[in-house]
Amino acid sequence: METDALRWFQFVADGATVTEVAELHLVSQPSVSRALAALQDEIGTPLLARSGRVLRLTHAGSVFKRHVDRLINTLDDGLAAVDQLLDPERGTVVLAHDPSLGSWLVPALISGFRAEHPDVQFVVHQTGQEGVLAAADSLVESRVDLVITAQRPHGIPAQWRLLFREDLFLAVPARHAWAGRTEVSMAEAAGEAFVVPRAPSPMRQRWERLVAAAGIEPPVAFEVDDLTTARGFVAAGLGVAVVPATGDDPLPPSAGGPWLVRITDEAGARDVGLVWSTERALLPAAGLFRRYLLAHGPRPQVRGDAKLGG
Repeated sequence: METDALRWFQFVADGATVTEVAELHLVSQPSVSRALAALQDEIGTPLLARSGRVLRLTHAGSVFKRHVDRLINTLDDGLAAVDQLLDPERGTVVLAHDPSLGSWLVPALISGFRAEHPDVQFVVHQTGQEGVLAAADSLVESRVDLVITAQRPHGIPAQWRLLFREDLFLAVPARHAWAGRTEVSMAEAAGEAFVVPRAPSPMRQRWERLVAAAGIEPPVAFEVDDLTTARGFVAAGLGVAVVPATGDDPLPPSAGGPWLVRITDEAGARDVGLVWSTERALLPAAGLFRRYLLAHGPRPQVRGDAKLGG
């Protein structure tokens, strides 16, 4: 069933003549007449009956018209939605991110982008405990456009680009002997009880690599579900924790918060990057946001003179 024939039937049913429909759609009058006749043949009953110089709906045509109106309206809504997706200034970006980046980095990036492209919409998800691997199926199946993560993807069809390198810190209670220090090595923390993320988690794996490289086996005081909780446990004097910076960290603790001491070990930093699928092209709005991220990354306090990926 031709969409054009349904639209022309709709116009005629609403009172337009075949000539008017032909002129409006820049086709010949016989083309409109043939399309309407073919539509009626396909339905199996007359939908229009001539009354003088105009065509009027039969009873079957009146019943059919109500469904055609709904169908055409739904089709037009769908075409408008796709048109919006294809407009880089009005589309929607589906973004996933590591939980530790959600309190400072992601809001700042979206805010900066929306200042230049105010009509672009965002749907934002956290990657979950499994990190970027949890977003792999979503990337491949087009449910997520971009992932901002401190995990490089392996074994999935995805591209990774560096945004920046971020220092890791040892969070200690405000009254700890190391409060006030600026640097510490993991070997010094051999006797400390740690608050660690529950496995599986990228930060748990990073902590395990750090202590293994330092040749220490410190006790685990508590396992928690997220880094915000880990900071809270540290602030309460229940242990120490390895945490990433959040925006303006490290700052002196306020309201009883933990003190952050930069870890000097070679593995005491993490690369934060941008991931997207290599198996499909990004829609224009997502492509626009990707270009923005690669050109305008955050500049947190980092060791050395690490630069943003471009």
